[in-house]
Amino acid sequence: MPGNSLPEAPTDTEPPSEQPAGKPAERSAVRSLLRLWPYVRPVRVRLGTAALTAIAASCTGLLIPLVLKWIVDGPVAGGDPAGVWLGGALLLVLGCAEAALFGLRRWLVARPLAGVEAAMRADLYRHLQRLPVSFHDRWASGQLLSRGTADLMLLRMFLAFPLTFLLVNAVTIVVGFAILLAQEWTLGLILLVPVLPLMLLLSAFEKRFAHAARTAQDQVGDLTTVVEESVLGIRIIKGFGRHRSQARAFRELAHRLRGTELRKAQLLAWIWGLIMALPELAVGTALIVGTVQVADGELSAGTLVGFLSLAMALRWPVESIGFLLAMSNEAATATDRFFEVMDQAEADEGDRSTAEADEGDSPAPAPVRADSTGLRFEDVTFRFPDAEQPTLRGIDLHVRSGETMALVGATGSGKTALTALVPRLHELTSGRITLDGRDIRDLPRDELRTLVSVAFEEPTLFSATAAENVLMGGDFDPAEQEAALRRALDVAQAGFVDDLPQGAATEVGEQGLSLSGGQRQRLALARAIVGEPRFLVLDDPLSALDVHTEALVEAALRRVLAGTTALVVAHRPSTVLLADRVALLSRGRIAAVGTHEELLHGNDEYRRLMSGSELPKEYAR
Repeated sequence: MPGNSLPEAPTDTEPPSEQPAGKPAERSAVRSLLRLWPYVRPVRVRLGTAALTAIAASCTGLLIPLVLKWIVDGPVAGGDPAGVWLGGALLLVLGCAEAALFGLRRWLVARPLAGVEAAMRADLYRHLQRLPVSFHDRWASGQLLSRGTADLMLLRMFLAFPLTFLLVNAVTIVVGFAILLAQEWTLGLILLVPVLPLMLLLSAFEKRFAHAARTAQDQVGDLTTVVEESVLGIRIIKGFGRHRSQARAFRELAHRLRGTELRKAQLLAWIWGLIMALPELAVGTALIVGTVQVADGELSAGTLVGFLSLAMALRWPVESIGFLLAMSNEAATATDRFFEVMDQAEADEGDRSTAEADEGDSPAPAPVRADSTGLRFEDVTFRFPDAEQPTLRGIDLHVRSGETMALVGATGSGKTALTALVPRLHELTSGRITLDGRDIRDLPRDELRTLVSVAFEEPTLFSATAAENVLMGGDFDPAEQEAALRRALDVAQAGFVDDLPQGAATEVGEQGLSLSGGQRQRLALARAIVGEPRFLVLDDPLSALDVHTEALVEAALRRVLAGTTALVVAHRPSTVLLADRVALLSRGRIAAVGTHEELLHGNDEYRRLMSGSELPKEYAR
């Protein structure tokens, strides 16, 4: 079969990235592309008008060979100069009309397709913000970035060109061959001979090119990840002199992508060469047969000229099929990659856990306890999605209203995981967490994250001003922003902001790397407290501060903690002393709860932690 001439799709390379979304064994490009319909539907009228305009333009071009036939058999054969001029004018009109119609098509699709791309990009970004943290833990950021940039650009190009011209060229070929058969059916049949081999070739090509296109787009995502990480980690790379190894890793990925792109080019070269060769052989055969018929008087010279002109006009619609199918397959792959992310389940607003929802009717809410004010953990168990053993087991803990509780434990005991459950950055596996008696799964996320504010050990700042980074922690009227900002900066002892070149309006740079670690941590702390939240969760918020600054921050923080319910992860005695009580987390369980003095005198593990002594390994998870 002709399709066997095509090179095999690459099978000896590993996939560029391990992603959680599996790929189906049987893939249909058409089925994938149909998923774009909800985005295309709002602009379907304009796209349909553009397609009809392109069909009209293409069919206008098919009239030119008929005019040529009339000129040759009429004015030229009859020696009529006026008729030749008339025919030339008619050809000029048809050529201008064709060009104008194609220009109109381009104008019709430009704005709506830019809107489609913008809508898809906005939906992807919104969806990424609503996906659980566990999703972002598993997916490389470069893979997500490439889906929101390169893949969506491919989809816009597909909607602008291949989608329209697959239809336009199909109609042009059908209409053109109908005219050819009407002009001279014997020559028309000769041109139809390559149709079956071309169909077989295109079927084989589509499967092989789809595999290569998917591999290339995944490799682009891996390459994007390396570039992003190298930029964000440039201080580490330079500090450890790892620029050569990083450059080597980049070259290896770039070389792998180059190899995949060359395989795609090889596939395109084979299919394009065969698509061009077979029709050219048919046209050459028709030319020889037609010339013999003209010599024998069975066919007029004008008919042969018109026939061959029409056959040559059909070259582009036929020869472009391979190119258009290649772009369509790349677009189908981009669609698959886009919906791999969009199909990931969002963390639903204020719902019960999926496990409970699958039970059918929602279980009756647990009775509200008399001492339910504050923050309460009730038999909470949590296991990371890919972990075999739970990180937290049977956590029972009550932080009373207005109380500050320090959470202490060895490295790996689950402190950060426990604090992440409160704002639902992770979903608990079983049990429940309540805020003033309300299950956090019954709270809309917007309300939950208004009630709960967080500050992490590793502060994250954005490419915005210092003021904008802090004010992200609350919603304020413009008139209130300055007062709230000043109050939060004072508590966090972040007066350094006033010494920046533009004060609080200074851009802090990506990840806030223009600031020191302590400065970033103080801005993150200011962001956590600026909204005066009802509940405050702090994950070792003072770890990067010097002793003097830490003392000042603690003194100011005591005033804030006095009016809120707080859970504070602590590693140092100075931070523990901010708390009313202390909870010791050991091997995923609450081992003890009490005041600092009680645990210091009554718990050996706590005493070791506070003294900095090395703990036995069994105390860590």
